[in-house]
Amino acid sequence: MAKPIELPQGVLEMLILKAISLSPLHGYGILLRIQQISGERLELLQGSFYTAVYRLTATGKRQLKSETAKWTEMTGVVASILQKEPETT
Repeated sequence: MAKPIELPQGVLEMLILKAISLSPLHGYGILLRIQQISGERLELLQGSFYTAVYRLTATGKRQLKSETAKWTEMTGVVASILQKEPETT
């Protein structure tokens, strides 16, 4: 089994928005959905969520789109740097 991944600061909020964009969920349901989608690679603490039901608002949809675009751009830049091969002379 793969080792769990630790989330960088601010990523959990984006994942919560994504989880509830799929369907409204209560706090524990969000935790389970994120763990399921991650292939059990993310271990989230139950205390990170409340028992209220969450649903995505229009503002949340815009925020998810914005955060996803930033995350995709940032990870693309980091990946391109890490894939850079040494120059041969």
